[in-house]
Amino acid sequence: MSASLISLNVGQPRPLAYRDKHVSSGFRKSPVQAAEVLWLGETGLEGDAQADLKNHGGPDKAVCVYPLEHYPYWSARLDRSLEPGAFGENFSTERLLEPEVCVGDVYRVGGAVVQVSQPRQPCFKMAARHGVKELAWWVQKAGFTGFYFRCLEPGEVRVGSDIALQERSAAGVTVEEANRVMHHDKRDVAGIQCLLAVPELAANWRRTFEKRLVDAREDAPSRL
Repeated sequence: MSASLISLNVGQPRPLAYRDKHVSSGFRKSPVQAAEVLWLGETGLEGDAQADLKNHGGPDKAVCVYPLEHYPYWSARLDRSLEPGAFGENFSTERLLEPEVCVGDVYRVGGAVVQVSQPRQPCFKMAARHGVKELAWWVQKAGFTGFYFRCLEPGEVRVGSDIALQERSAAGVTVEEANRVMHHDKRDVAGIQCLLAVPELAANWRRTFEKRLVDAREDAPSRL
């Protein structure tokens, strides 16, 4: 069964309160009208932008995806109603969950073809947006992170588009597994090696795991 694009969300950078100051952020996303068609290119959606281009956006993070199945959990935990886009995602989806989606999977969405590049790594702006300082940690711990698409073939997308699997990653490393190694079992050398063997893994995650592998090898003699 194909997954579905339930809400298409975009936003421009604007001030976001954080501690005793304001930072510029594109985290706040608003749903577009159901009939609206947006162009998805290699660096993102028409009408969307990021303030921090070092840590957000770029070809490996053209689209932020978040499963709507997680919303009831967060609504209960945060004790508030949440609308699509509340987690800063561009695509609010159904039937695309972290234990099932693999890094490197290729999907067709409307006229575009996209590929899973990495899990989403929650940051302080998520906490700032909702006024809950622990929120990024809660998301990381729960594993309800969502993930990113890179755009392989630009095209038009709209609300209601099917998200149809075109090619399953041969490596079979799920977003859930990538989160485990990144956040919970950071010295799992076998897990790191499995992720580094995924050619489609985003460059920034690859650099992190390469460094961890070097550190693990350097530390090994001291533990003998």
